[in-house]
Amino acid sequence: MHASAPPPAALPFLAAYLIPLASAIGLARGGPWSWSTVVLVFIITPVLDAVLGLNTAIPDFEPAGLPPTRRAAYDLSLWLWLPLQLALLGWGAWAVAHRPFGGLELAGLVLSLGISSGAGAITVAHELMHRRGRFEKALAELLMTSVCYPHFCIEHLRGHHRHVATPADPATARLGETLPAFLPRTLLGGLASAWRIERELVRRGRRGPLGLGDRRLRYPLLVAAALAGAWLLGGTPGAVFFLGQATVAVLLLEIINYVEHYGLERRALANGRFERVGPQHSWNAAHRLTNWYLFNLQRHADHHVAAARPFWLLRHLPESPQLPAGYAAMCLLALVPPLWRLAMDARAAVWRAMESAAPPAAADDGER
Repeated sequence: MHASAPPPAALPFLAAYLIPLASAIGLARGGPWSWSTVVLVFIITPVLDAVLGLNTAIPDFEPAGLPPTRRAAYDLSLWLWLPLQLALLGWGAWAVAHRPFGGLELAGLVLSLGISSGAGAITVAHELMHRRGRFEKALAELLMTSVCYPHFCIEHLRGHHRHVATPADPATARLGETLPAFLPRTLLGGLASAWRIERELVRRGRRGPLGLGDRRLRYPLLVAAALAGAWLLGGTPGAVFFLGQATVAVLLLEIINYVEHYGLERRALANGRFERVGPQHSWNAAHRLTNWYLFNLQRHADHHVAAARPFWLLRHLPESPQLPAGYAAMCLLALVPPLWRLAMDARAAVWRAMESAAPPAAADDGER
């Protein structure tokens, strides 16, 4: 049984701020501390996930009666990430140019801040880009600019959510596809898809041509401005640091994409369309600590069922395929293809067989 529960308090989700805090400690102290975020996320967190266990409670997702202060606390836990992200990256760009870090320290700092950007800034941006308000969508764009990946705001909403678990989605890993094979496909395919989507929006008059309303122009300008800011703070070392952490963050994002839908697929119907997205098309994880870190991103099946549902109301769906560990451990496993396939191929095959035996859902009606 999975008991219904009131929406969770905002306080546990502030555990996410431990990740940039670890990066700040690394910047302040240097030495072995420069690897703090790497250790926290990929060593300490999988252990604590096992100790703290699963949270399978299903929140009552009717927001009626939710106190305004509770809603404000949820929102502030997201909004505060942008100034923190800018401060941390600015500090890092300045520090690498003005302090005598050694090679191992620099590697640790780039990895640590990249993990903080990937696990923190991108996760928060993902939540905000699904909101309807312009303010929150702007925050999402700026956070994605901080990792040189703002086109994700286009492709994720209008590409991935429409085509997930079909051959048309570059961010859905196929059964048997290794991470090294997946990464070029999702990186290049996502960029090409975002370009096509925005071009069509401009053609249909949904975006202003030859102006900043066209994100094919605005996003490169934003990335250039961010890179210029890093250069002003730290010269060439600062700019290289900025690009390095962005590379780590984007790779982490795409490894998580690999984990989230590996081997799952929707069926094509007789009319050529695909069945509606269901809980069976995304891997779910109920590990308590990582869901606090990632604002319930691991409740990914429910996110695809109802993409507009805010993070605190996402439900654990027991009818979705369940990962054997939280995202941190699964990302490490994905880096070793034989171990990944040993752990995941049989699980995916079970769900594909169940999918083929069940009657197909109604045709998908596009973006939700």
